[in-house]
Amino acid sequence: MNPLRFLVAAAFSACALHAAEPATKTAAKTPAAAPAVVDPEFRKYPLPVEPDENVAYGPHRMQKIYFWRAKSDRPTPLLFYIHGGGWNGGDRSVVRSMLKPALEAGISVVSVEYRNIKDSTADGLVPPVKGPMTDCARALQFTRSKAKEWNLDKSRVALAGGSAGACTSLWIAFHDDLADPNSADPVARESTRVTCAAVSGAQTTLDPRQMREWTPNSKYGAHAFGITWDPKKKTSTFDLFLAERERILPWIRQYSPYELVTPDDPPVGLFYSTAPNLGKDEKDPTHTANFGVKLKERCDAAQVRCALVYPGAPHVVHATDSDFIKAHLLKQLPEAK
Repeated sequence: MNPLRFLVAAAFSACALHAAEPATKTAAKTPAAAPAVVDPEFRKYPLPVEPDENVAYGPHRMQKIYFWRAKSDRPTPLLFYIHGGGWNGGDRSVVRSMLKPALEAGISVVSVEYRNIKDSTADGLVPPVKGPMTDCARALQFTRSKAKEWNLDKSRVALAGGSAGACTSLWIAFHDDLADPNSADPVARESTRVTCAAVSGAQTTLDPRQMREWTPNSKYGAHAFGITWDPKKKTSTFDLFLAERERILPWIRQYSPYELVTPDDPPVGLFYSTAPNLGKDEKDPTHTANFGVKLKERCDAAQVRCALVYPGAPHVVHATDSDFIKAHLLKQLPEAK
């Protein structure tokens, strides 16, 4: 299997709304069925290496971190992985394709669980997407607070993920630092800025107007803002989303990665399994490379380094997200004494 396609397929696994699970060589057993009530200990796929740590970073059952320590006598860089699943499903086990390559390269790994849209709604968070996004940012801060204990170099951190996890990764990468230096909470004082991000099948905007312009048959994103299908209205959920755009525009500007790009942002790698087809209907509009084309234009205008990779893409330097991450995290390793 082509490495890019394998990584993208893994990242998309368990996408609750649109993506189907591919068969992979990594899975030694038939994937488990998801539980009726989400359990942070559930994993759909077996992992090649069991985590060294399994810790809570918050009071909710889903606020869990799974940590794998790279063997090193000096602080290691970190791969921080956010699984996809439409902010409704998925689990940490989709990190499996990146896990051993990172550890073998001397990069420690975190795969994080977080509240989904249903959990966020139950907790009264508005809009619901605030739950998964801010949970993952808090988990990153918590991981940095463990740097001494876990032998981590806080200055070398890469974000990765697929689909909704990719969107969250880009949101963190482009967001102003969420650290509060005056907080009494030591975790809140930790930075959320990173060295780079490498993501697969990312939704780079949550603006329905942009999505419809870029890919006319777009159908994703309404649930992020609590917009659900109304059986009394003979219209699609996405059309309801589009009709509500002006009302929720402040939220779109707050949570859409495209809106947050500024010149001080880290380099990003955008990986897609099919070539772009801008302005045309797509077989998989939720993970189309059209998202990547438009974010790259935005990044280029802001002079933020952005690599766009898809089958047949020109000038590819790093063919996979793992290659991109290793290149950025390991290029400035200090000489061992």
